[in-house]
Amino acid sequence: MIIEILASVGFILSCYAYYVEKKAADKKFKPVCDINENISCTKAFLSEYGKILGKPNSFFGIFFYPIVFILFYLNVFSFVFYLSLLSAVSSVYLAYLSYVKLKNFCLVCTGVYLVNFLLLFFSYKLLQKSI
Repeated sequence: MIIEILASVGFILSCYAYYVEKKAADKKFKPVCDINENISCTKAFLSEYGKILGKPNSFFGIFFYPIVFILFYLNVFSFVFYLSLLSAVSSVYLAYLSYVKLKNFCLVCTGVYLVNFLLLFFSYKLLQKSI
């Protein structure tokens, strides 16, 4: 049950991040995750680290979390674990870039990192039970 909830939360956060990035060009738009200059999701999303292969990081999350959801229902727990491991490693790297390089705290990003670490933890527990 927890894997489905986490995948759903990750999907929602990714959709919101994608929406914010697309609306960022509109100067009248003020996302709720932009508190001040140092706590800003827009700053993170629009930074040089906000894209992979020309696509926003959130774009990949929009596909990643449904895949995790589907693999869980297909009882392919090892793939769920390995995907979660990949996302957790990516989260460590992106958190470093955001907090250290950009000196920025992104609320949405931090939510995604938390989801990814919890997915890793619970997918590991699930994998242990299934062996």
